[in-house]
Amino acid sequence: MNQQQITAYLHENNIQKIKFAFADIDGVLRGKVIHPKKFLDGLQNGYGFCDVVFGWDSADVCYDNVSLTGWHTGYPDKSCHIDLSTFRTIPWQENIPFFIGDFSDAEGKGLAACPRSLLKRITKECEGLGFHPEFAQEFEWFNFKETPQSLQDKQFANLQPLTPGMFGYSVLRISENNDFCNELVDWLNQFNVPIEGFHTETGPGVYEAAILHSHVLEAADRAALFKTAVKEIAYKHGITATFMAKWNENLPGCGGHVHQSLWSKDQTENLFHDAKDVNKMSELHKQYLAGQLYCLPHILPMYAPIINSYKRLVEGAWAPTTITWAVENRTTAFRVINSSKGYTRLETRIPGADTNPYLVMAAALASGLYGIKNKLTLDVPQTIGNGYQNNSNGTIQPNLYEAATDMQKSAIAKEILGADFVEHFTATRLWEWRQFAKSVTDWELKRYFEII
Repeated sequence: MNQQQITAYLHENNIQKIKFAFADIDGVLRGKVIHPKKFLDGLQNGYGFCDVVFGWDSADVCYDNVSLTGWHTGYPDKSCHIDLSTFRTIPWQENIPFFIGDFSDAEGKGLAACPRSLLKRITKECEGLGFHPEFAQEFEWFNFKETPQSLQDKQFANLQPLTPGMFGYSVLRISENNDFCNELVDWLNQFNVPIEGFHTETGPGVYEAAILHSHVLEAADRAALFKTAVKEIAYKHGITATFMAKWNENLPGCGGHVHQSLWSKDQTENLFHDAKDVNKMSELHKQYLAGQLYCLPHILPMYAPIINSYKRLVEGAWAPTTITWAVENRTTAFRVINSSKGYTRLETRIPGADTNPYLVMAAALASGLYGIKNKLTLDVPQTIGNGYQNNSNGTIQPNLYEAATDMQKSAIAKEILGADFVEHFTATRLWEWRQFAKSVTDWELKRYFEII
């Protein structure tokens, strides 16, 4: 809908309130419910929103190491603009109108810390090269018969999974929670977050959903909305959903893999496919993959953004540990899927379910474009067999501190993502490491309290 059509919709349906939100640096949706008059008044010049949302972490603790905002600036309002093309209604909240926004200044330049603005800039570059970027993200997540209050009361211990046992691709487990699963899929489809596939994964109470592919910006919008929508729908059933990458050391982690391909501008030709190539990969596809392989060490925190992310990236746990690629191989960091012309694509398997979809897709697209612009050759040989055992092209950094320090110093990261973004983002990741480093964990207490 355009502005005129949306205005008419509000009047015809006697809409009294509107919700809008945007993703912060961690991918957490922050937003407001506003009056229709405020909504209409702000369509031209935007809405003032306190920039502390980019000046604090996921626990609302203010950073002390970023320059973009802080006590030194007084946390002023910054201009947030609503994207009218994101209009939808929320079926589990009485169909309240909903919009996605992002941050930019008076000249239209995106705020350095705004993930959606970053993705828009890289998407514009991609389209300027003559490509249509088609993306999708899939998520695995665990569900518990808990509420936010019971989690606090139990101190996150002895939690009850939605279902017991390891039962991947189980028809029984979905049937056991038929009401929840049906509402999840149906309401998400109505919310314009269409689900391509849905099933249980291996683990107690764990599901996986693949979101239908679309233009990269719409794909990121859908992925960001998916995570919050799942949590809200789960609440209605007395369930709490978690997208932590690794909530339990003895269970598989939760992936957030990204699927991607480049198409002709009219979307009639998949530019990643070449029927004559042995792997059905076009030269463009190979350059794009070469770019991702080359850039990965420089931008790893975009794919693994928090302390817990690296607990998932361990050998034999369905997540990669080496900088590798192969056709149809789930032990490598990059998996080429070439079963048909229309679905030939690259799957980037490093990201977990804990990622910010805007940053994941921005990183994947920017690094792929780096390979295309620099005509990189795919010199890294395809992995045959177990990718965990192939460290010939390097391994993934083992923790957030090392990954963020590498990115902070990287000229490549600054070139493809912008120096201002890299400065702010890596500072937030190093802050996260500092919060972890000073914490006394249960592991330390159990190991040292009496014995040492």
